[in-house]
Amino acid sequence: MTCPVTIRIQEGDFDIAREIALLTDSRTDIGAVVSFSGICRADEDSAKISALTLEHYPGMAEEEIRRHVDEATSRWPLNGVTVIHRVGRFMPGQNIVLVLTASQHRQAAFQAAEFLMDYLKTSAPFWKKEESAAGTGWVEAQARDDEAAARWTKS
Repeated sequence: MTCPVTIRIQEGDFDIAREIALLTDSRTDIGAVVSFSGICRADEDSAKISALTLEHYPGMAEEEIRRHVDEATSRWPLNGVTVIHRVGRFMPGQNIVLVLTASQHRQAAFQAAEFLMDYLKTSAPFWKKEESAAGTGWVEAQARDDEAAARWTKS
C-alpha cells in the first residue's frame, strides 16, 4: 500500500482526534501514530505576545511541505502522513500546526515527525509577525531551528 499523504494550509482550526481517526480509519497496518501540535504561545524570550500572524506563499508552501514529506517517506517506513498548517491571526493558546506520522513501529513515526517539524520551521515559506505591547515585528529565523534541521542532512 502506498503511503497516504494529506497536506493542507487553512485558516480554520483542526481537530487532532478527527485527523488521527481519518489517518487510521480501517487501517490494520498502523501500529503507531505520532502527533505534534504547535500552539501559539504567550511569550517569546520574556516578551509577552498578544497575537501572531502567519502568512504563506500559496502553492509554494504546499510544494515545499510535499517535498519534505516525500523525503520523510523515503527515509522511514511510513504508512501515512498528515501536515496541516494554519495561516491568519492567532491568539495565545490557539493551534497553528499539526504533523501526524503513522508507521508499524513507533521509532519511525517519532523520527519522521521530528524531521518534518524541523524542516517546517526552517524551510517552508511561512512568515510570522508578532504583536506585543512593544509593537509589531516580523520574526527572524532562529539559529537553534537551523541547527535542529542540520542534523538530518545526509553526509
